[in-house]
Amino acid sequence: MAIHESDPWRELYFQDVPCPEHVEVATDDATAYRLNPRHRWLYNKLLVARSQGLDCGAATRRPSKYPVFSKPITNLEGMGVGSRLVRNSAEFGRYCKADNFWTELLSGVHVSTDWVLIRGEPRWCRHTRGIPEPGGTFDYWIIEPGARPGLERYSCEWIAHFLPDYTGMLNIETIGGRIIEVHLRFSDQWPDLYGAGWVESVVDLHQNQRWRFTDSEPAAGYSVVLFGPHGVHYFHPPIEKLRAYQANAAVSSLQITFSEQRAPSAHAMPPGGFRLAVINCTCLDAGLQLRAELAGDFGLQELAEADRLVG
Repeated sequence: MAIHESDPWRELYFQDVPCPEHVEVATDDATAYRLNPRHRWLYNKLLVARSQGLDCGAATRRPSKYPVFSKPITNLEGMGVGSRLVRNSAEFGRYCKADNFWTELLSGVHVSTDWVLIRGEPRWCRHTRGIPEPGGTFDYWIIEPGARPGLERYSCEWIAHFLPDYTGMLNIETIGGRIIEVHLRFSDQWPDLYGAGWVESVVDLHQNQRWRFTDSEPAAGYSVVLFGPHGVHYFHPPIEKLRAYQANAAVSSLQITFSEQRAPSAHAMPPGGFRLAVINCTCLDAGLQLRAELAGDFGLQELAEADRLVG
């Protein structure tokens, strides 16, 4: 299989999809960076910010006003590693290190959009709205069935200017309609919610430079995330219990997103928490109820009770 998945808990999406050995499909940034030398500049987040005229700068140039947002210029691990709000000059000196940059603080909806491009021409896209929590974490994501015309116009103009010759998958993250990150891949957290045959179409795109998938009846989906405190060595729930959870008709997939064999500090995680599980589902209440069960399995009783009340 030549679909490169760095996270073993997500191999379930790709293990039964035929892919010729000479066709390489990236699902993580390190692989996408290696496979696309001509477009590696997109992983320089400072250049992406400058391409839109945002107020931004390297750590060597301090902002003229606060608050700003600081993050690594390049981060191939993802998960918001090293990113944070900087509220004043003292925090800037403490947190904005040599390999970081700062940008004006954006507000509004956080959207992750997967695009299919053929020679720079968009052929398909799907928007996913994030419900944020503190410290770079997310409560859940909503895979939206509809279009976002304003965001699509802005993104298409940017793509036409900077990626006129690119063929492949592209993920663009935006806040308030402005681009904060670009990835030469698709989001591998929820491909099962795009519909049957979608991953096969991605392989065909990379093999034959064409796109045949059609969203005849796109439906909403939800990707519910469970975070726990940092610094705890967690263990997976029993496999029998996980199989019972996955038997729920509303649950498309269940991922336990860490390795028991690795130290917690060896996992790339956002500042706000340690990601334990991702539940992809077609019913939000079902996802929240299952998250409550999982939180109890991990000994997170307060989180479990909060989700039971919401569900």
